[in-house]
Amino acid sequence: MKAYIDRDGCIGCGLCSDICPKVFQMADDGKAEVYVDVIPPDSEDTASEAADSCPVSVITVE
Repeated sequence: MKAYIDRDGCIGCGLCSDICPKVFQMADDGKAEVYVDVIPPDSEDTASEAADSCPVSVITVE
């Protein structure tokens, strides 16, 4: 599985990095970023939860 963020639409709330810190982190510009190439198997559920919880729906997990 991979995660993608449309950083142009990110509002920097930090919810994704709070829910799934193994996949998402906050960048220096205050927006979220994906920092793994492939989601670790033990983080797939929380990465999907982070995507579902994004208030602006800019996260895709596939």
